[in-house]
Amino acid sequence: MKIKIIGMLIVFVLIEISFAGDVQGKITFDGNAPKMKPLRMDADPVCVANNEIQPRKEWLVLDENNGVKNVLVYVKESKSGTLVDIDYVPKDKAVIDQKGCVYVPHVLGVMVGQQLDILNSDGTLHNIHALPKVNKEFNKAMPRSKKQMSVTFDKVEAPFKVKCDVHPWMGAYLGVFDHPYFAVTDDSGSYSISGLAPGKYVIEAWHEKLGSQSADITVDDSGVSQDFTFKKPSKKK
Repeated sequence: MKIKIIGMLIVFVLIEISFAGDVQGKITFDGNAPKMKPLRMDADPVCVANNEIQPRKEWLVLDENNGVKNVLVYVKESKSGTLVDIDYVPKDKAVIDQKGCVYVPHVLGVMVGQQLDILNSDGTLHNIHALPKVNKEFNKAMPRSKKQMSVTFDKVEAPFKVKCDVHPWMGAYLGVFDHPYFAVTDDSGSYSISGLAPGKYVIEAWHEKLGSQSADITVDDSGVSQDFTFKKPSKKK
C-alpha cells in the first residue's frame, strides 16, 4: 500500500513539473556606455585594504556584448489568475554582505516574510540604512564585532535603496515580492525565472538608473523567451 501511495505522489510531482514553464532572456544596453569611475574609499583604510582591485561604481555594469548586470526581472501581473496560488515563505535565507565596503549582491529580490541575513565581512563599522516607502525603515549600526543581523519585510514593495551612512559610496537595492517569480541578471545580462504555470503574464525589467520596461508574455510548458533593450536616458533640457 505504501508503494502505491509513493507512486501516486511521484506521478503527481511529474505532472506538476511538466506543466510549469520557464521565462528566460537577456538584457542589453544600446548606445555608448559611460565609464564607471573608481570608488573613492580613502576615508577608511580598512576598505582600501580589503580590496586588491579598486572597485568601480556599479550603476551600469556591462559585459563585452553590452549585457546588463543587476537588472531585477519579475512577474508584475498575472492575466490568468494563476500567479497568486503561491502562499508560503521560503525556508532558504536571502543574504546580502558588506564585503570590500560594497554590497554583495548589488541588487536582490526577497519574498514577504523571508529572512534576510545582512553580513559584515569587512571588520569595520558599517551602518545599514534601508529606505523603503511601504515597509518599515530601519537604520542600524554594525560595528566590526557584529558579523550578522537579520530582518524580514511584511509588505510587497518595488525596489528601494539600502545605503551605509558611514561609507556614502555604498548602495544596494531590494525588491520585496509575494511570489517567487523574480530574478536578477548575471554578469552576461541573462536571467531565468522557473516554475510559472501556463498562462498570460506581464513581466517587468527594472534598473536603478535606466528605468523599467514591461512586456506581455504567454507561458506554456515549453517556456518562453523575453529580452529587453535599455538606452541611456536623454538629458533633461
